[in-house]
Amino acid sequence: MFGSRAKTTMPTAAEALAGRETRSFTVPTTHEVLGTPLEGPWPAGTEVLYVAMGCFWGAERIFWQLPGVVTTAAGYMGGFTPNPTYEETCTGRTGHAESVLVAYDPTVTSPELLLKAFWENHDPTQGNRQGNDIGTAYRSAIFWTTPGQEAAARATREAFQGELTRVGAGEITTQLTPASEAGTFWYAEDYHQQYLHKNPNGYCNHGPNGLTCPIGVANLPAQTEIAPPA
Repeated sequence: MFGSRAKTTMPTAAEALAGRETRSFTVPTTHEVLGTPLEGPWPAGTEVLYVAMGCFWGAERIFWQLPGVVTTAAGYMGGFTPNPTYEETCTGRTGHAESVLVAYDPTVTSPELLLKAFWENHDPTQGNRQGNDIGTAYRSAIFWTTPGQEAAARATREAFQGELTRVGAGEITTQLTPASEAGTFWYAEDYHQQYLHKNPNGYCNHGPNGLTCPIGVANLPAQTEIAPPA
């Protein structure tokens, strides 16, 4: 099972690495860029959305730049191994995807705007890979925590698929799953948090994919401007 196909084949719970009861590394208390708590508590009313879109370094940077985002964090989600490490996740034997926690103020931004940035800044048609990063750890996924986020995930997926179909660019493979079913978001090691802020010239394979995700604006916060991340 765990030969050349291990990274691209999801393990079962029984096959997954055992993990550990407690975290084996440290996580910063404060966001390096935003100055907000990395693990909370956050202001009342803050909502949390989890996304996976390949390597979490570039993915996290996209979201910390967006208006209304309270904090972001790199981590592991959607698998079986408790308190996984980066090295374990990279083997494909934990089942987790490299993921980003996005905590946001819903009076300033919306799930639609956050997911617009999600769809427009990676290739959601590649299955268990993103560019040269291959394995289930690099799959595309949305893990929602509210009914509004679920509705936005499904609506923006349909809208972006329309754009992909229009240009003949394939079918979306993005996993859509409630966070309650995806399991715990396990924070990644300290050196992964805000990695590209600490290492501006570090590896990143994220950026505009050349397509626009058309979204409705009826339910968006009035003060929010639709603009891509810098």
